[in-house]
Amino acid sequence: MNAPANPQVLTTPFHARTAPLARANLWANWAGYTTVQVYRDVEMEYFAARNSAALFDLSPMAKYDITGPDAERYLNRVLTRDVRRVRDDRVSYVAWCNGDGMVIDDGTLFRFGAERFRLCSQERHLPWLLDSAVGYDVTVADVSGAIAALALQGPTSCAVLEQAGAGGIAALRPFAIGRFDIDGARVDISRTGFTGDLGYELWLDPADALAVWDALTQAGRLYGISPMGSAALEMTRIEAGFIQANVDFLAGGRATRPGRLKSPFELGLERLVDFDKGHFNGRRALIAERDRGTSRYRLVGLDVAGNKPATDALLYDRRGREAGVVTSAMWSPTCKKSIAIASLNRDVDPEDPGLWADVYVHRELKWDRVKAPCRVVPRPFFDPERRRDVPAGRR
Repeated sequence: MNAPANPQVLTTPFHARTAPLARANLWANWAGYTTVQVYRDVEMEYFAARNSAALFDLSPMAKYDITGPDAERYLNRVLTRDVRRVRDDRVSYVAWCNGDGMVIDDGTLFRFGAERFRLCSQERHLPWLLDSAVGYDVTVADVSGAIAALALQGPTSCAVLEQAGAGGIAALRPFAIGRFDIDGARVDISRTGFTGDLGYELWLDPADALAVWDALTQAGRLYGISPMGSAALEMTRIEAGFIQANVDFLAGGRATRPGRLKSPFELGLERLVDFDKGHFNGRRALIAERDRGTSRYRLVGLDVAGNKPATDALLYDRRGREAGVVTSAMWSPTCKKSIAIASLNRDVDPEDPGLWADVYVHRELKWDRVKAPCRVVPRPFFDPERRRDVPAGRR
């Protein structure tokens, strides 16, 4: 689609740099901001993330500062994970549920201290967070527009940051947060990302956005740096086996009926549920589900035969009964195969050798239906050691 002309659509602090580079003129609306889907070539942007360094504008992400004497207690009430176990200057992957134990959304929690946190997510949740804060000595502030953000991902990302002046960045451990200076700007950098590769996310004052972008692109000239749009990011996150709200599951605010929501057990997020910490939203329902066993779905990774992505395909077992649905799919240039994330019915044997996907392929001006055999495989599909290396960027 063309760049939105609606004056109510916002631009990010990096728009003055991203817009001239968006030669493909493919844009998307993310939370009211115009963002780039493809700059020039989606495959080249993907390969930058896997082989060198890719720069993604993360600014539209929802960011909520949660502060005050009851911040930790409040977050332990609304999140399924035990916040007390997250150390200062660390990031944790979290989820939160409604009273029925159904996932409202997932995201990342930054802990800066016992009374200062930041919760980040794709979807907006301020009214729900404010309602949940009643009775707690806590302040919940939407700082989404007050913080510019970039994701710098790929095997040379650490080298780019070092060249840009972020000395000591190689010692930053996965999910840790550090504070660095880049071209005179104070930048919080976390070793996090949505690509499943070595990578970092930068959080900074919007007034410093263009200077930091310029410093990174200049420093990355010898390291293959490239801007990356959301289409290439989508490819990397599927390879990493990460789930996405409103793609692999419906966020709580988007569901038109309760039956379309999913629990942490159905999304493979049971590791994020800590029953020993005390009461939290959905705890009673999740205990009941744990004790009786989940009866509806399980989220699985699939290896699909052939070279066509099984996008939105229905799954069938060897008897021809509907077995589930593919939620995300792609041909993986790195894995050299068709991969997918799927919601499989719980009564289907994941070892069923007759499992197949109903894939449609375009042949000679028409669409043909192909029965593509598939098998359940572990996620992630792509998991390089450099993602965990400390010091980073040495292989």
